[in-house]
Amino acid sequence: MTAVAAEETTIVLTTFADAKDAYRSKDLRQSLYDEGEVVMADVLVNLHGEEHRSRRRVENRMFRREVFERYERELFPQVIERTLTPYRAEGRVDLVRLGHELMLNLAALTAGVDRPEGTAEETGRLYAYMMKFVEGATLAHSTKDKAEQRRVIAQALEDWDAEFLAPSIARRRDLLAREAAGEDVEVPSDVLATLLRHAGELELPAEVVRREVAFFLLAGAHTSATAFVRAVDHILGWIEEHPEDAGLAATDPLFVQRCVHETVRLNPSSPIGRRRALAPVTLRSGIQIPQGAIVVIDLQSVNRDAEVFGADAAAFDPHRTLPPNVAPFGLSFAAGMHVCIGQDLAAGVVPRSGTNLDDHLFGLVTAVVRRMFAARVRRDPDDPPRRDANTQRPYWGSYPVLFGGEA
Repeated sequence: MTAVAAEETTIVLTTFADAKDAYRSKDLRQSLYDEGEVVMADVLVNLHGEEHRSRRRVENRMFRREVFERYERELFPQVIERTLTPYRAEGRVDLVRLGHELMLNLAALTAGVDRPEGTAEETGRLYAYMMKFVEGATLAHSTKDKAEQRRVIAQALEDWDAEFLAPSIARRRDLLAREAAGEDVEVPSDVLATLLRHAGELELPAEVVRREVAFFLLAGAHTSATAFVRAVDHILGWIEEHPEDAGLAATDPLFVQRCVHETVRLNPSSPIGRRRALAPVTLRSGIQIPQGAIVVIDLQSVNRDAEVFGADAAAFDPHRTLPPNVAPFGLSFAAGMHVCIGQDLAAGVVPRSGTNLDDHLFGLVTAVVRRMFAARVRRDPDDPPRRDANTQRPYWGSYPVLFGGEA
């Protein structure tokens, strides 16, 4: 007799209220990266319960406001200018490559990946590794041979470890040992140093440390880079229809931040959230989720819920009025225990009435987008943007732009 597997129950949530309720349920476990375990096994975003709380408690010690302020006000402006200068001189750039290059520089600092050579070739090698890790994390949406991809990605992790991670670990262990001996040394504020400092508390195997750092590298670089390209695209389109706002993109950081938040609402880094029920769950709306069921959170629908975001919820509008207690980016950063740990670093803090601009965190994506419009960015009329054909996700594969358009 041949055993037949029971058909898996899948429940799709499309309203903002149901999605928020599901994200906050302790009995719904992360399941989005089940096919991407080659990179994502045992990383923070895939953990649940006490294991997740323990890891997050340690890593939250690094993701503090003062660290974000240093990145936004001291480190990243230098990175932006250094990265953008040669492209400004050339008068053109592909936003997709620029976004990844810029955000990779920051993500490497955040994750704790050293680049001792400091050359373009070295950065290019790190970029190539990072893009392999992105393939691993998004394997469920790939249109390629997945078995072959897993093999290539696993080898890329090994090679990246040997070239970049192992030397970075050695340097931080040396600094931590010298600090413990009473020397006055500066240990980096990054994920790797934090994991090593609390190694006795976490007891993570080497391969988990490897995947955790790789995850922060890809998450910090890829999701922010994707939001950057999409935000520029949306603002260019908005200015075409609303020329009265053209000057705001270069001069008003709160306007640009609203554009970034609206972009992230309409274009979450993943179009869905995915959870598996560890026990029967009943949502406040009455929806019943049996144990073992897959819950798909349709973020494209959730973030366009007309009852929350208005009748024109599917349209881009940086001047949108929102109800109380609703974030302008919707649920793109999730909610509950798995709310994105780097949310404030990437998108900044949601401003309130009377926000002091001198103290406000605008987020790194806002900073880069503002700089692009200060350089009078415009689409290349002879080379239109193209979608990425290698994934089912709505990514841009190429987005050529020119600098120096009409002021």
